[in-house]
Amino acid sequence: MAGTEDGPGQQPELDEDEAAYCRRWGAQHAGARELAALYSPGKRFQEWCCVVLCFSLIAHNVIHLLLLARWEHTPLVMLGVVAGALIADFLSGLVHWGADTWGSVELPIVGKAFIRPFREHHIDPTAITRHDFIETNGDNCLVTLLPLLNMAYKFRTQSPEALEQLFPWECFIFCLIIFGTFTNQIHKWSHTYFGLPRWVTLLQDWHIILPRKHHRIHHVSPHETYFCITTGWLNYPLEKMGFWRRLEDLIQGLTGEKPRADDMKWAQKIK
Repeated sequence: MAGTEDGPGQQPELDEDEAAYCRRWGAQHAGARELAALYSPGKRFQEWCCVVLCFSLIAHNVIHLLLLARWEHTPLVMLGVVAGALIADFLSGLVHWGADTWGSVELPIVGKAFIRPFREHHIDPTAITRHDFIETNGDNCLVTLLPLLNMAYKFRTQSPEALEQLFPWECFIFCLIIFGTFTNQIHKWSHTYFGLPRWVTLLQDWHIILPRKHHRIHHVSPHETYFCITTGWLNYPLEKMGFWRRLEDLIQGLTGEKPRADDMKWAQKIK
């Protein structure tokens, strides 16, 4: 931030606009209030429907998987769990990076419904901790409905012999779905510093799910790194590869669009 030059050991003073910007960062920030107000009853209804359908299908599918389980499947199932977590982590990063970096709240349909929460989150990172289970998980439940329906259809139409052959693959798909479904809940926990169940903090400490300290790296402005928010396992290798930066350079070169321009517009609102 710009400031006046002071003597040695003194802190530079903020100008009037910068001081106002700092005071309003968080829930009282002008952009945060405006974005929060865009959460509509129609969006709420969509989230409720998706959560109910998603968890009904999860219950249906997990029962069928348990009925098909055999001890000899254990090594492949364990491999599927790890692979599912890795791919879910990468996909969470891809979606997070895409919504953080491109698009606008003004876009028809997707803007207010799906890009808005990402803009709000950078201005008011603790807003997610005030969201209930439905608002936190509704969009991810929407994304996983189709693969859950496909799995349920297989259980209803395939023969027992065919399902036994498919069991390790379906376990992998199911693990991928579960990690994907709960990514926003895991993300919420990474911003929650009080009152978490002990089992959640243990999973964070063991880095099985996204740790709180690890995720803080992403929230250093301009929010251009550490996008993966399921386990966070891929953040360091992707950063060392410059993966997101190279992808941004490619898209900017092809389209002329500047990364995070809409995000910065909302962050700079002061009234």
